[in-house]
Amino acid sequence: MELAQRVRIPVVQSIVWNALNDPAILKDCLPGCQSFDRTGENSFEVVLVAKVGPVKATFKGEVTLNDVIPPDSYRISGSGKGGVAGFAKGGAEVHLESIEGSAVTLMSYQVTASVGGKLAQIGSRLVTGAARKMANDFFTGFVRSLSGDPLMEVEIETLVLDKGVLDKGVLDKGVLDKSVLDKGVSGKDADKQGLQPQQG
Repeated sequence: MELAQRVRIPVVQSIVWNALNDPAILKDCLPGCQSFDRTGENSFEVVLVAKVGPVKATFKGEVTLNDVIPPDSYRISGSGKGGVAGFAKGGAEVHLESIEGSAVTLMSYQVTASVGGKLAQIGSRLVTGAARKMANDFFTGFVRSLSGDPLMEVEIETLVLDKGVLDKGVLDKGVLDKSVLDKGVSGKDADKQGLQPQQG
């Protein structure tokens, strides 16, 4: 599964960057996350409960930050095992850009995810839907947390992953022509895209 999106956050870039490196905030925003503990400067141990179709499992694994360029970008990646359910791995490239003349930050990100074992047998559509739902819930919760408004309607633009159109340069600048923008989705609309990972 691959997903590229961008969202405007009504706070300055330095605050967004600090939040992206705060395990407490990441834990609170990640659906089903039971623990998100720092084990090194750029590494964490994570326990996450998720349900995809008939399969519910507790995943335990590691998350690392790579290609860190404060306060502009990093790549977060992780993998975990869920016992008989199989395994999951994924990551996201995250890029920040200040909107000139305002206290607003544009955050662009490209998410990838894959599964194996029993999870891979339940069908790619369910897996993709659940992964997209988790990504939307996380970034919606992240924006709401930073804005201080738990009911804020978060508008997330989904970017079309056409080869040769979306590349690292595009994400770095947070710029994409309207002709390659898919319909923007909010946290509410994302509920229709897949099954929600459940809190413990």
